[in-house]
Amino acid sequence: MGLYQLGQRISRMYLSSKYKVEIIGEENIPTDGGVLLCSNHISNLDPPLLGAYIKRPIHYMAKQELFEKPILKSLLPKLGAFPVRRGMSDKQALRKGIEYLKQGEMLGLFPEGTRSKDGKLGKGLAGAGFFALRTDAVVMPCAIVGPYEKGEPLKLIYGKPINFEEIRKEKPTADQATQLIMDEIGKLIEAHSSSLM
Repeated sequence: MGLYQLGQRISRMYLSSKYKVEIIGEENIPTDGGVLLCSNHISNLDPPLLGAYIKRPIHYMAKQELFEKPILKSLLPKLGAFPVRRGMSDKQALRKGIEYLKQGEMLGLFPEGTRSKDGKLGKGLAGAGFFALRTDAVVMPCAIVGPYEKGEPLKLIYGKPINFEEIRKEKPTADQATQLIMDEIGKLIEAHSSSLM
């Protein structure tokens, strides 16, 4: 068992013991080929939640500062993460993300770029649209719905892929493409929030 698989198992055990985790739409995830998985961001636990319950490993961008810590510097790459400098255009990180997608890997993104302070879906950054337009990867919206409170329901919804094959033909900007993704994430949140009230 590799370190990533071990991390998945530990994450599942922890999350399932603390929250009433419900996985919806796992069948929407392609078993192979490049996949751009885009989710809202409400907690530091979002990355392990996103990848804990599916078989395919996910690569993530993580802020550069984390890679400057001695232990995390060697651990994070083994868990599928690679560094990105926030607040600027990091061409090296963008190239790395495109490389993973073109190699048929799964790239997990939080288009908002940072955690939402009020739990509401914020504005997405252009990076998600950039990856969606520059590759032939399947683009999947994902939503995390729940309060991350002990014993409370926590939903992880994998939505149906967005038809970016047609969208790419219209040549939208990266910002426009990101907005299309955010709209789909918003629909998932809206559709699955009412049952938690």
